[in-house]
Amino acid sequence: MSRVPTIVLGGTGYVAGELLRLIAAHPQLRLAGILSDGSPGERVAQAFPHLAAVYPDERFKPQQQIEALLQSERAPAILAAAPHGVSAQLIDTLLTTAEAAGRAPRVVDISADFRYPSAAAYEAVYRHAHGAPARIAQFSCAVPEHLRELKTAHVAHPGCFATTILLAAVPLLALDLIEPQLFVAATTGSTGSGRKPVEGTHHPVRHGDLYAYNALAHRHTAEIVACAAAASGVTANFAFVPHSGPYARGIHATVQAVLRRPLDTAALLARLADFYAQSPLVQVGAAPPRLKEVVASCYARLGAVSDGRTLAVMSVADNLNKGAAGGALQWMNRLQGFPESMGLTAAAPGWT
Repeated sequence: MSRVPTIVLGGTGYVAGELLRLIAAHPQLRLAGILSDGSPGERVAQAFPHLAAVYPDERFKPQQQIEALLQSERAPAILAAAPHGVSAQLIDTLLTTAEAAGRAPRVVDISADFRYPSAAAYEAVYRHAHGAPARIAQFSCAVPEHLRELKTAHVAHPGCFATTILLAAVPLLALDLIEPQLFVAATTGSTGSGRKPVEGTHHPVRHGDLYAYNALAHRHTAEIVACAAAASGVTANFAFVPHSGPYARGIHATVQAVLRRPLDTAALLARLADFYAQSPLVQVGAAPPRLKEVVASCYARLGAVSDGRTLAVMSVADNLNKGAAGGALQWMNRLQGFPESMGLTAAAPGWT
């Protein structure tokens, strides 16, 4: 069977680079083109030197060439890593072009543009008009492990903070183990702030430091609440305090809550393991999970402890991989009818 032609949107950003790395090793996808209107004609290896061995001659393409590909290729896969506020209009234009040519591409968007159920909900968080409100109903937003019956043609992948937190929180809510008030502290690496250095998130500023920001006011909290409710049927309150960590990749989240009824640590771990028994990329263990166990991989790891009255679930995932590019490819596998973990089972390096 020929490989599915795959288009990447997002130019020279970290997530786009991670998408390219994963596609190069995927047994059923092939890169058909990567869009960058800012660097058309530039070699991919110039922006991503670590990918020179797998893309020695590949060059970034302008939108016009990407549109031509969509008109000629059979139902391609589109993986969108364009910025919030840009992705929706770009996806709408490309889908319109493909549909006019009788093509039916599948899209996974990694931006926030299609994570909300309405334009009003999106605009309330991002404070600007939605770029393609008529397309919103064509997208579902969920962590892959939490939505088994997909009813839309396209998917919006939750953010990296949301993914890591939801993996810990959704089982607790869905199994009715806790009161619907969760307290979350999560720390992310500097790659989560994007490739362009800005004051406060540039790695030399973060190095050797640890600090909270947007405490109880992070813009992804609304997304976490909505995704948790959709996956569990419970609308809960999340008191979320994000932190900037002094490392490049990975998210460590601790979710705490009050138990509805007594439950010891062994029983809690057993409930979590059972919940994710059919999820090959989520691992549950008795030992507290560590970032080095998952960084640069598409795996997430959970650990938990209970004192009989309250619990804490620790969740770790790679922000660029499981929380973005790898999670998006996990969804694309589903959309294409491939095994969910195809091309995503490489172990973490361990000594990053």
